[in-house]
Amino acid sequence: MTDNSIGTPEQLRDPDFTPPPLTAIPLGIQHVLAMFVSNVTPAIIVAGAAGFGFGSNSPDFPELLYMIQMSMVFAGLATLLQTFAVGPVGAKLPVVQGTSFAFLPIMIPLVAGKGVDGLAALFTGVIVGGIFHALLGTVIGRIRFALPPLVTGLVVTLIGLSLVKVGIQYAAGGVPAVNQPEYGSLLNWSAAVIVILVTLGLKFFARGMLSVSAVLIGLIVGYIYAIAIGMLPLGAIGTSWERAAVFALPQPFKYGIEFSGAAIIGFCLMAFVSAVETVGDVSGITKGGAGREATDKEIRGATFADGLGTTLAGFFGGLPNTSFSQNVGLVAMTGLMSRHVVTYGAIFLIICGLVPKVGAIIRTIPIEVLGGGVIVMFGMVVAAGISMLSDVHWNRRNMVIFAIALGIGLGLQMEPKAVQYLPDTLRILMTSGLLPAAFIAIVLNLVLPKELSAESTEEVAGGLSGKGNGSLPGE
Repeated sequence: MTDNSIGTPEQLRDPDFTPPPLTAIPLGIQHVLAMFVSNVTPAIIVAGAAGFGFGSNSPDFPELLYMIQMSMVFAGLATLLQTFAVGPVGAKLPVVQGTSFAFLPIMIPLVAGKGVDGLAALFTGVIVGGIFHALLGTVIGRIRFALPPLVTGLVVTLIGLSLVKVGIQYAAGGVPAVNQPEYGSLLNWSAAVIVILVTLGLKFFARGMLSVSAVLIGLIVGYIYAIAIGMLPLGAIGTSWERAAVFALPQPFKYGIEFSGAAIIGFCLMAFVSAVETVGDVSGITKGGAGREATDKEIRGATFADGLGTTLAGFFGGLPNTSFSQNVGLVAMTGLMSRHVVTYGAIFLIICGLVPKVGAIIRTIPIEVLGGGVIVMFGMVVAAGISMLSDVHWNRRNMVIFAIALGIGLGLQMEPKAVQYLPDTLRILMTSGLLPAAFIAIVLNLVLPKELSAESTEEVAGGLSGKGNGSLPGE
């Protein structure tokens, strides 16, 4: 896919190379299209969990539009921090930032059923967690040893597993419709299935941007299908468009400040996972685009920008930012390392966020259509976690660590009432499942250095102790 007509091979590998605007602008917008749906989805899910999202008929539903706007504005601003760099902040690489899925298992229990009133503590946690995340840039190289693929793969897998239920609920009609006769109807599922089929078809049988933007195109086709079958009246689209302003600026501290121990601790701890993800993405960009390892300066700068971008977002009602892996693949696919191409994409994203009419169209997407896209996206999160786990040497020691951490983490997600008598802060952290699982995996990985014998695992493995030797080189 590398296009040498854009520049020489040396220029294509140079982050400072600037292609002509007529070439760079479409390529920048291509980066935005690749991440657009994933970027706005967390805001939609948080609003739904709080009770003013799709299908809720809440008077606070317009707040969802604002959160969608902030997702775009601050993804763009955080991306500019990466491409331009301000002092030590920023990698000066084509790193695309976007709203992170990783924090959703923390955010959902924080706001569950609280409406807009739950957002003050949430965004205060985003601000404090972002500052902590930025500080990790000073030590990121020294803490990576505590987060091997066994831990990061487990956490990413649990993130996906905790969210797949959301996709199914959306496809069936949304949480507000759970007790209604239409919940789970064939009509609802038909819209979700259309999205899934189009997405799969493009992923497997298309190439280039058609493949990269498969989820976005799938949602567009599902949107058109919803209009055609009467699920989405044209009048509703027109009304949403007319009521939205042409231009609006972010509002600082729109939802107030409220210090919550659960929010602050949760966001700070999840910052470790997000920081390690960014290190991997920066390394992927330099390897895929320039065939080299990322420098320590680039990794530190990227981590600083990650944290600062999250902090800025929190001040204005935006959710945590992180580097987006799908755009790493796009850099490798095009073979173009230019950070200035991504800058054009970031500017386009900011402009979209400052125009509420863009969000007004997004919020008319039927929840069943969105459910089809969410099923694919969160399923891919699970798959990404399993892919990380493929780098683990699956000896019996690692299997036991994984088993205990997964059993407790997934179990607490599935049965949150099991810890209902804990203090509120601890209860929220425990029911996320992620933090107890990550803590157990990290501690056991550090304190259990010895391999286990076959006899020590036979009695608990039920004959399924596994025969694989893992995939580490030389093992």
